[in-house]
Amino acid sequence: MFKPFMLAVAAVAVVAASPMAPDNAYAFSMKTIDGKPMPWSQYKGKVLLVVNTASFCGFTWQYEGLEKLYETYGPKGLVVIGVPSNDFNQESTENGKIKEFCESKFGIKFPMTERSNVIGPDAAPFYKWASNVLGKDNIPDWNFHKYLVGRDGRLIAAYTRKVGPDAPALSDAISKALANPA
Repeated sequence: MFKPFMLAVAAVAVVAASPMAPDNAYAFSMKTIDGKPMPWSQYKGKVLLVVNTASFCGFTWQYEGLEKLYETYGPKGLVVIGVPSNDFNQESTENGKIKEFCESKFGIKFPMTERSNVIGPDAAPFYKWASNVLGKDNIPDWNFHKYLVGRDGRLIAAYTRKVGPDAPALSDAISKALANPA
């Protein structure tokens, strides 16, 4: 007689015990391309440009521009984070090969995570959060999709692969984000 009531109470208890969704990007953590912990809390107060990358993509030329953004705006507080992904079938299976390619071909010095999913049910938690915050129209539909995160850790905007690292819309948004205090 009391079983349905007890099940309802148990369900409410489980929902109440569930952790709340993060309200900013600094709550996330991934692993570096070398397999070490990469808590994003280490970037608190910085502007983040999070980009899903791929080594064998027609947009791979964007690595050069991303590194230039990192070198130009890094001293002002920008951190570019590369997230290699094979969701669009254009990335190596080995983190070591991805790292070697990025460093030798493009001189990449910005932080990179290990290869991760950026779409679908297995997407990295940051990507699930970003798609929930900005909506389905702003999820990666190809490689080199960019998320801009303000100093307060909140998402500002998403940019498709068609918006290159040298696009005025992106550099203007980065400059504006850097000018805003956390």
